[in-house]
Amino acid sequence: MEQVEQMDFVEAKEEKRKCVIDVKNLYKVYPLGKNYVRALNGVSFQIYEGEFCAIVGTSGSGKSTLLNMLAGLEKPTKGSIMVAGERIEKYNENRLVKFRREKIGFIFQSFNLISTMNAIENVAMPLVFRGVPKFIRNKRAEKMIELVGLKKYKTHKPNQMSGGQQQRVGMARALVLNPTIVFADEPTGNLDSATSEEMMTLMRKVLSEKNKTLVMVTHDNDLAALADRQIHIKDGKIVKIEEGNER
Repeated sequence: MEQVEQMDFVEAKEEKRKCVIDVKNLYKVYPLGKNYVRALNGVSFQIYEGEFCAIVGTSGSGKSTLLNMLAGLEKPTKGSIMVAGERIEKYNENRLVKFRREKIGFIFQSFNLISTMNAIENVAMPLVFRGVPKFIRNKRAEKMIELVGLKKYKTHKPNQMSGGQQQRVGMARALVLNPTIVFADEPTGNLDSATSEEMMTLMRKVLSEKNKTLVMVTHDNDLAALADRQIHIKDGKIVKIEEGNER
């Protein structure tokens, strides 16, 4: 009887969580000569608001293809993708651009900072495309830089910062538009192990405080262990889903 009550409690808790990503029966098939390669082969899962979810797999497993689909950068061959309340798989490119600007933040492995711009200018760049006046966008950018602990480096250019500091700038840039979801593609791939863990701890702390959802693609099992859940993918299929630390 007690076990049944516990199961009911867990189910009720799950129902209260807001689903922000809902993927159903997702396929991506690429032609290769006379044959076909199934990069994704019937993938289904859900990710919830405020959750840190790691998509884990080796090179060629399909994890980066999956991330691109979730961000609207690639279209599926078959299946449905709901992200932040929008069914994006049938959107045209103009609508996808609008969707990404309004709902999505990106953190890249290679930082993708503009070398001629300082930290504030790099963080403010996404606001330029929204037509935000310079004074306001710089003020927002400065606030984000302080949030990631780089107040002393706000006028530094990328070549004046370490890799970890550059990635913090990248994180601030991803947050400046106040996105619903942040996607991180091997975000610590160019950092040493100690800096990687420090970066991920900070990223988790900042996003948790703002109740943002973080979806990270990685091949690093140690980094994936920091996530609330790990979705393991192999040969285009989900092979297991593991619960991580409690948020």
